[in-house]
Amino acid sequence: MKSSSLFSLRFLRNVLIVIFGNFIYAVGVVFFILPSGLITGGTTGIGLIMNHFTGMDISIFVGIFNVAMFLLGALILGKEFALTTLVSTIFYPLLLGILQRAVGSFILTQDLFLSALFGGLCIGISLAMIIRLGASTGGMDIPPLVLQKLFRIPVSVSLYVFDFIILIGQMLFSDKDTSLYGIILVIVYTMTLDKLLALGTAKTKLEIVTKHSEEMKDAILADIDRGVTLLHGKTGYLGIETDVLSCVISPRELYRTEKVVHEVDPNAFIVLSKVSSVTGRGFTKEKKYIPKNS
Repeated sequence: MKSSSLFSLRFLRNVLIVIFGNFIYAVGVVFFILPSGLITGGTTGIGLIMNHFTGMDISIFVGIFNVAMFLLGALILGKEFALTTLVSTIFYPLLLGILQRAVGSFILTQDLFLSALFGGLCIGISLAMIIRLGASTGGMDIPPLVLQKLFRIPVSVSLYVFDFIILIGQMLFSDKDTSLYGIILVIVYTMTLDKLLALGTAKTKLEIVTKHSEEMKDAILADIDRGVTLLHGKTGYLGIETDVLSCVISPRELYRTEKVVHEVDPNAFIVLSKVSSVTGRGFTKEKKYIPKNS
């Protein structure tokens, strides 16, 4: 009973985040993209093409297209994805239509660069918020997620490809300036998405060469509470047998770890490297403490 209530609370939280993410997306479109006439990628970009050639209202096209993509996502990406994406399928066209009518003829800025920058930030932030939950804003965000699941193609790479194809379609009826600033818009939101998706997963890997490997290992285990792997090695010049300690920590633990290392061995040789993602206990799974004698 308790687990089902926790699931309900988590699902409700995810739904609220998805709605807020769609609101940010709609704000970027209504305040920055549509008033400036910028070309853009995604479902909105296809909607702009349809609006130009057929006169169809953008919010109506987005609603129809999102339903079709929702069915594709539900088939391949699973039940929970479908439920949270259904929220986007309903709320994004709704919020887009409401904001368009509420804003009317109001123009926040006529500067194309500011429109491209802030429009891109709004879209990138909203996509990252929603994709980190395993959902999407619907529409053209779903094919990249499908490709990632089936073929391990990064989401940002697929978005680049699809968006630039959509941009080319809009360049047929757009002037040179709005086309170029539209490219900046797509670059801004794909870079923002890429950075925010990696936020919190990047870690620091330490490789420590020391004569006091046992003391160093015990100190890191006790003071930093991070796992340590001992790798057997040999120094290149003198040919002395030695252990190399390998340890992965979060960036905020770096100062404390370096302090512990230098307290044990001021002459320790330390190599630091950034790790883009780590999976396993202590990071993506909760820590499990095993008695040494087991």
